[in-house]
Amino acid sequence: MKSKDRRRARGGDEPEPESEDGPAVEIVPVRRLLSAAVAGFALLLGVGLVMGAQTAGVGTGRIPYAVVILGAQLLYVFATTMAIRPPGAKVVATVGVLAAISADLAAILSDVASVAPLGLIAAGGLVAGAVGQMVRYEGRVRVSESLGSTVVIVLGVVSFATLIVLTRLPAGTQAIVVCLIASGIALSVARLTDVFAPYPRLADQVPRGSAGIVIGAMLGTGVAALIGRYLVPFTPSDAALIGMAAAGAAVLADLTIGFAEAGRELAGEAPTMWLARHMQGPLAGFALAAPVAYVISVFFLVPA
Repeated sequence: MKSKDRRRARGGDEPEPESEDGPAVEIVPVRRLLSAAVAGFALLLGVGLVMGAQTAGVGTGRIPYAVVILGAQLLYVFATTMAIRPPGAKVVATVGVLAAISADLAAILSDVASVAPLGLIAAGGLVAGAVGQMVRYEGRVRVSESLGSTVVIVLGVVSFATLIVLTRLPAGTQAIVVCLIASGIALSVARLTDVFAPYPRLADQVPRGSAGIVIGAMLGTGVAALIGRYLVPFTPSDAALIGMAAAGAAVLADLTIGFAEAGRELAGEAPTMWLARHMQGPLAGFALAAPVAYVISVFFLVPA
């Protein structure tokens, strides 16, 4: 009698033994319409950040751009808090919002155009987050996890504020144009490529294709080189190198968010709100591209 017939004779089926490689992992399908929507969001966010920088004035004339930056920061706080879902989420979100407002004001009002005040605000936000977690009713339960989430959020909102500081530096606005356009193109093209050719898959649990990452970074670099022909003090080669750094940082940050979300789901955590989950990647990409633009400006564009 065959083994299948013997199982039936005993009154039921036995579970199939797992292979030596462990249980089969479900391949997460690529949702093409969603990829197109995320691409549109990344492009709109990039356009808003670039156009805001172009219209920034002097002194308090930078307040309108600070409002644009604050909008991006609030979206980042919302999306990251909802995606990570740390213990004491209200404390983490409150610290993030206060750090965002403080960083924007410091970027506008400080006597010297520097990120030093932003560093102090980031440190203060981390201290405030630690104190807030300690005085919670639950006490120190999962406090280290909550503090880790606070670090991610505070550093992200402070990174956005570096764009305001950049508008106060020589050639800083031009650096914003090159870096953020390259980043926006890279992020949107990477997502649009997933609509048509999400291959080869980087991981079964992450619905992204490596072709999109490569093509997006390459096109972002190419657009930066084209912009460099018309912006002083850039040359096409300089702008290409700067755009490549910003675009590469943006798409890698976006991809890292996808792997982090897949890791949380594999760990058994319930899926997060879909809107926050898919906004988080582009927001993190621009949050990382902003300090890249600042560092490039300070070391390569500001006269010694």
